[in-house]
Order: sequence, then C-alpha cells, then structure tokens
Amino acid sequence: MARATWSSKLGFIFAAAGSAVGLANIWRFPYIAGNYGGAAFILVYLLCLALIGFPVFIAEVLIGRSTHTSPSGAFQRIGRTPFWAFPGKLVILTGFLVSSFYSAVAAWILGYLVEAVMGSLSTLTSPEQAIAYHAALMGNPLWGLGFHLMFMTLSVAVLLSGVRQGIERGNKIMMPMLYAILLILVVKGLTLPGGMEGLNFLLTPDWSAITPVAILIALGQSFFTLSLGQGTMVTYGSYMSVRENVVTSCLPVVLMDTGVSIFASLAVFTIAFSAGIKPDSGPGLIFHTLPVVFSSITGGYFVAVLFFLLVFLAAITSQISAMEPTIAYLMDEYKWTRKSAALVCGLGALLLGIPSALSTSWLKDYTLFDLNFLDLMSDLTTSIMIPVGGFLAVVLVAWKWGIPNALKSLREGSEALFAERPWIADYFWFTLKYSAPVLILFVFLNAIGIFY
Repeated sequence: MARATWSSKLGFIFAAAGSAVGLANIWRFPYIAGNYGGAAFILVYLLCLALIGFPVFIAEVLIGRSTHTSPSGAFQRIGRTPFWAFPGKLVILTGFLVSSFYSAVAAWILGYLVEAVMGSLSTLTSPEQAIAYHAALMGNPLWGLGFHLMFMTLSVAVLLSGVRQGIERGNKIMMPMLYAILLILVVKGLTLPGGMEGLNFLLTPDWSAITPVAILIALGQSFFTLSLGQGTMVTYGSYMSVRENVVTSCLPVVLMDTGVSIFASLAVFTIAFSAGIKPDSGPGLIFHTLPVVFSSITGGYFVAVLFFLLVFLAAITSQISAMEPTIAYLMDEYKWTRKSAALVCGLGALLLGIPSALSTSWLKDYTLFDLNFLDLMSDLTTSIMIPVGGFLAVVLVAWKWGIPNALKSLREGSEALFAERPWIADYFWFTLKYSAPVLILFVFLNAIGIFY
C-alpha cells in the first residue's frame, strides 16, 4: 500500500499549524504574557522559539521526511540500532495519552460552544454566576461524557478520511476559519470602549517582570506550543516529499502559531478591559471571566459564539494531530487499514479519556499523588514524557545521526536557500547540538518542580 503524502506544501503548513495552534495559545498565552511583562515577555518568547522550539520542530520533521515511516520505525532507522525504536514508541504513546485527556478538556469547549449558541452564557452577569454555572456543568457527569464522546467522534470522522481528504482538507477549511474569527474578535475588541487600554497593557513592555521564572515559562511555552515530543511532527514530516524545502515549510508554521498567540492575547485583553476586568488565568479566563464580559458588551451573543468556535477549532485540529502517530504506527507496523487504525485509536482514546471526563464529577474525590486522573495524565505527559521525547529526538539528530548527515538531509530541496544564506547551517549546528538539548533539560527540570 502506497504511503500517503500531502498534496502540496500548503497542505503540510496548514496541517502542522493546526497541530501547533491549540488551547494553550488562547487560554494560557494571554495570561502569561500579561502577567510577565507584555511585549517584553513576547520578545523573550520569540528568542526562546529560535533557540529551542524551531530547531526541535525542524529536527522532528526531518526525522519523518528522511524515513517516510511512523516514529517507531523512523527513530530506529536514523539511530541504526533496535534501541532507538523504543523512543519512537514512547512518543507515539505520549501522543495517544495526550489525545485521551485532551478530548475530555476540549469537550468543555464544545459544551460551552453549544451553551453560547443556546444563549445560556448571555444570562451570566456576575463572576459569581459564571463560577456557579461552570461548577454545575463540571459536576454533571453526563455533560462531560456526552461532549467527550461528541468531540472524539468528530475527530475520528476527520481522521477516517485520510491524510489528504481528512487531515489536510479539514485543516485547510478550519485554519482559515480560525484566523478569520480571530481577526473579527481583535477588530471587535479594539472598537469597544476601553479596548485600547487592553492593547496598551499588552504591548507596553515591562522589563522588570522578566524574572528567571518568566524566562523558564517562556522556554516551556516555546517548546510545548509546537506539538513536539509526541510523534506528531515526525509523522507529519513522513508525509512530505524528500524534495520539499523543510525550512521554508516549517517557518510559516511557527509564524502562524505565534501570530495566533499574540492576536488571541489582543482579543482577550481588549474585550476584557472594555468591561473593566483584567483577564484571569487558565480555565478561569475562559469559563469565569469572559462569559461575564460577553454578557455586558454590544453584540456579546455573537462574540461568545465566535470565541468558543475559535477555541473549538484550535482544539480539534490539535486533537487529530495527536492521534495520527498512533494511526500511522498501526498502519506501518501492522499493515492495518486506515479505517481500522482510526477506529481502534479513537475507541481507545475515548475509553481512556472517560476517567478524565469524570474527574470533575463522579471521580473528583479519587486522587493519586494528590492529583485527580485528569491532572495526573496531564502532568505525566507534559512534565515528563513530552520533554523526554523532544530531548531524545534532538539527541538522535544532532549526536547519533550527526550534524553533517542531518544538514545534508536538510539541504535536500533547499539547496538554493543554504547557498544564499550559509549562516543557516551554523544556526542549526549550534541550536540542534547545544542550545536545544540544554534548554529542554531546563524545561524538564522546571516542569517537575526543581526550580520552585
């Protein structure tokens, strides 16, 4: 069976951007940017992207493009020993685990989108009401399970259609929709009374807020935002032609992902400041603060619907990318059909995600290491497995495969680019061999709590 490929360079860019753009871009980045110096944090974040995020992204895509197989086979071929199949399987497992609890969280977004369409959010006129409403929904097990099932069904439906007709076509439709909605929200926020205060708050650099903690957070965000360490980019890279320019294919993805984070911050800050409210952190921003804001601004119903549609699109494009490495593995290693692989992967992630979906209701009092099941899965993958997977990928490329071999492969399809800008080779030599692996260690140590 011939291996699937992207129909065009644009197909890869939209699919990879869909994977990179997720919930963290919209509900986490605005908070941390505003809390750690606004424009100053954004500049530090961009530097971190150059030193860790972009080179690791390139490394993972290069592994896939050079081998045209799933992460398990790709790691083993590049590493040239059976040992390296284990890290490949580890990143596949990571993506599968992420897809299980991510669906449970994305189910809340889908649920709130339905609530927004029904007009229920328009009745929330105070933070106390919003908090109580959110608690009631989270405490309803059928609400959480129902939308978990619905979200997973939608994700599998896209994956069943294949790489070109499913993932690529789906992202070519959903990503432009996401950017259009985001642009509408930014314009709406800027035109609201008081909206410019939010713009000024975000874009005024406060260098005193750039503490060691802020730098560590910027490092972590720059690493986690690109779906690294979970087999996605290795798998997506494996669908690329060997003659495709990896550098110019990957750079737009990083720029698109960064653009969503910055414009989401603009939308959130301008809309929130128009109501005299400073954005809160994490889920509180989405479920406690913004519903109150939507009920108090002109056209709030439509803004609420658009906002939760925006976050839903970000969630589902990331979800399908987290599941694809498992599907590719089952097809490459065991010769399963895509239909069988997608259905089994979807069913497995659905069942494994049930405890996460019930972590705010029936299972909220059941903990391990003082964590409910959802938080345990999240901490296991984001604090340990993803950094380990990203570290092993960059070590494989820079130290096992070797920089000369990696650069030789990277130049394929981009000979003119390297000839015109020879410094690019020096940049990848330094970042892949030194800055990326060292900084990933800092991300890992910070994630497991060593620095606090």
